[in-house]
Amino acid sequence: MRQVSVNQIFQHAQHGNTYANIAAAALIKDGKVASTNLLEIYNKIAKAKNDGCLMARDILALFNRSVALDNILDYPLQQESVNQLNESANIGNIFAMAIIAIIYHRGVVVARNIDMSRMWIEKSIQNGCLWAEDLANEYGFLANNGNSGYDVEINVNGNSVYTGSAFTPNDLSKLEGSSSKPENTSVEKTDYMKELNSLIGLKQVKQDIDSLRNFVKAQRLRGEVGLKSSHVSYHCVFTGNPGTGKTTVARIVAGIYKELGVLRKGHLVEVQRSDLVAEYTGQTAVKTNKKIDEALDGVLFVDEAYTLSQGGDGDFGVEAISTLLKRMEDDRHRLIVILAGYTKEIKEFINSNPGLESRFNRYIHFADYTADELKQIFIYTLNKEQYNITPEAFRKVKNILEEKANNKDSKFGNARYVRNLFEVIIQRWADRVASSNSADPEELSMIISEDIIDI
Repeated sequence: MRQVSVNQIFQHAQHGNTYANIAAAALIKDGKVASTNLLEIYNKIAKAKNDGCLMARDILALFNRSVALDNILDYPLQQESVNQLNESANIGNIFAMAIIAIIYHRGVVVARNIDMSRMWIEKSIQNGCLWAEDLANEYGFLANNGNSGYDVEINVNGNSVYTGSAFTPNDLSKLEGSSSKPENTSVEKTDYMKELNSLIGLKQVKQDIDSLRNFVKAQRLRGEVGLKSSHVSYHCVFTGNPGTGKTTVARIVAGIYKELGVLRKGHLVEVQRSDLVAEYTGQTAVKTNKKIDEALDGVLFVDEAYTLSQGGDGDFGVEAISTLLKRMEDDRHRLIVILAGYTKEIKEFINSNPGLESRFNRYIHFADYTADELKQIFIYTLNKEQYNITPEAFRKVKNILEEKANNKDSKFGNARYVRNLFEVIIQRWADRVASSNSADPEELSMIISEDIIDI
């Protein structure tokens, strides 16, 4: 078992994660860490019991009766304890997920079920649990799932860190300018398809991008052996509502193009109308060319592209379109353009201009997230920001997200809405705990029912 996995478990245990305490006790008992102190095992389980964990209650009761089992996770549990464990896993406790996976795999507490074990390990990995990655290796699950994206290794301060699919190398850019920015950070070569497959939802998008990648790769292979290659249009149109991952996927597509040798740099330059269109005559072409120059050897991503033609008579958006089309021809080997926006508007925009219509014939649609996917995004955000949530509070979040998903309009923000909801909840949490001056890690990480509000 990797030291980084042990460190993650003990860090979360120290911050009051109930099932991390049980996991830590199990590792000590199993000899996976240096300490074999029975008192330390007892204290970890007692801490979990005091925090209301019924599984810890059952284990401690047998512990007190001097019942000796090789593995703490083999201790028999009452049904209410199993129910609570499942509920904690379902609301995003990554260590509860891993514990359920172990229980199903060992078949001592419950009937052995390898499929259920694999499912919970995959969920735990998707939410950033390093221990689950080790279990996947131990149980041989990785060999059967080449697209899982379980291990993404980066180097931070000279130490190897396996981030899992919940934190990708591109996220390191978000640390720029932050006081927590790691020094001497280098990123291993990115597997862009793994990064794509690690994203929540987007099933059809993943299939479409994989198909595009296969086509480009196959045409390149034909060229390498002297066969005629079919003309490939690398430009794309991303259609769909806000917050469905279009910009994120555009970055990945740029990386795939670089990986396949289509682009030299593979970077992404994101623009909107205001970045291309000026207020005065003669300035629009200058602004547009400047952004295109930034995007050379990479991808120019034009969000809400249809707004370029919505300015009315005398508007300079038409000049921006003409400039873009000319540069797409002049720099056809160095520039790839992805247009994005609402489905109806973007299609009408492209069909209204023969130059656009002839260059953009590959459409990829980003469907709205389902209620379950929105809940996964919320859980992912909780774990990434190191917050916990009570079952009652999560039920309120669940009801809000289900209502939004079932009654959404075309303006619904999808993942963007989830992020905004999380920020509002955290503000209410901050208003509640700030006055207490608490030093309790559990209180400083626990979201309760009164923190939840709809927006």
